[in-house]
This record gives sequence, C-alpha cells and structure tokens, in this order.
Amino acid sequence: MRTARAVLNLTLLVLWTALLLPAQAAAAILKLRWAKRIPMLYHRGVARIIGMRIDVRGEIAGGGPTLFVVNHASWLDITVLDTLVKGCFVAKREVASWPLFGLLAKLQRTVFVERAPSRTLEQRNSMVLRLEAGQSLMLFPEGTSGDGNRVLPFRSALFAAAEEPIAGKPVTVQPVTIAYVGLNGMPMGRRNRPLFAWYGDMALVPHVWGVLGAGPSTVAVRFHKPVTIASFASRKGLAAHCQGVIAAGLSDALSGRIPVPREATAQDVLP
Repeated sequence: MRTARAVLNLTLLVLWTALLLPAQAAAAILKLRWAKRIPMLYHRGVARIIGMRIDVRGEIAGGGPTLFVVNHASWLDITVLDTLVKGCFVAKREVASWPLFGLLAKLQRTVFVERAPSRTLEQRNSMVLRLEAGQSLMLFPEGTSGDGNRVLPFRSALFAAAEEPIAGKPVTVQPVTIAYVGLNGMPMGRRNRPLFAWYGDMALVPHVWGVLGAGPSTVAVRFHKPVTIASFASRKGLAAHCQGVIAAGLSDALSGRIPVPREATAQDVLP
C-alpha cells in the first residue's frame, strides 16, 4: 500500500513540477508580477498531492514587510509556509547547490546567506534590502532542522535585519510554530515524527520516499503575536522571546494543549 501510494504521489509531483517550473522560470526572467504567486500555487498543489492538512491558528501579520521567525524540522516546512505566506525564505548558501530544491529556491528568490559570525553584516544587508523592497522574509533561526519534538537554540545574529528600521518604522517580527501532529487520522507521536522531520545525517531521497508513502498528515501552524525589536534591549532579547514563544507553541501543539506562550531568557540563545 505504501509503495503504491508513493509511486502515485511521485508521479503526480513530477507532472505538477513539470507544469509549473517552466512558468515560474519564465515569470522570474521576465519579472512578471504573478511570479510571486506561482510558488504559493505550486506548494498548495504539493500539499494536496501528499495529503497534508494544515491547521492554522492566529492571524498573519500584515501592513508591511514582516520577518517571520519559524522553527525548522523538515524540508516540508517550506511547503507548509508557502501555502500560507507570500514572501521569500532565508537559507544557508549550501541549499543553492542542492538538486531540484536549489533550483526551486532560486526561482522563489530565496536569500542565501553565509551563517558565520564574520558574515553577520553581509547577511543583514541582504535581508534588509529585501525588506526595503517590500518583501516579507521567512527565517529559520535554529540554523538547521531538528527532530520536530523540540526547538533548538536560536542564533541571534540572524535577527540583525530587525535592527534596521524600514521606511522609518521598526520591522515587524512574527514568531510562527510548525508542528507535525497527525498521521492517517491519529496523533503522530514521537515514534512516527521522523517520517516527516528531516534532520541529522538522514539521507534525503529515502526520506522523501517515506513521506510520499506515509499517508494523510496533519500539520499545526500557529502565528503568534507580532513584536518589534523596540520592545527588547537587544536582538538577543528578541531572539530569546521568539524562541520561548515558539517552543511553548510546539510543546502545546504536540500535547494537544491550547497554546500558552512563554518567554525564554537571553542566555538560551546562541550569539
């Protein structure tokens, strides 16, 4: 059953990608306005094909460019977010060279950054330029993907773009929690979560195959209250707040509790 499902889903994904990839490439080259909408359409199709039901709570920040700060468990996070938010991702430079994923990231105008202390100014400037152009950004401040059961320490250097006012106003920062909570109509549980969470030295191809054959899943997404750096003493304080709120949201989503945000301390955040 799983093999048959995986074969069918893979076939549909190949056809869907073959249909939209040329259109996105042409729109990006010609700088057409609808180039920003194709990625959302593409990922909504991907989510439907693999049977992802996305349960959304909270309001998405509007009224200007926003820095969405999100926990990271899987390559599926991209699909989940892109079905909901119109914006660009911030990713490590290595992603640009990945087969297919790198091409899709480039066509979506991903901001590729070198995540090293010596490159903090460079990565901040790259992000600020996009925010000044009116584009929202989606950031995974853990710097890598985790097992989906906990939130890894946030790297506060990645919040540097929030220190620069845009059009004279502080950048809106919205914490977002993603939690993989259901599989085939049942709670997913810690044992099954690695079917969707991609981390450590997991091989990508077998993992993708496992996702395609796993069956219908439920992903909980929580958009928490937006903030600005003006409410904190430093970007480290902002990072600690976002980490705490997101970690609490993940814990509550995995346990089925109503989200009750809490704050971390600045000492919990990597510089």
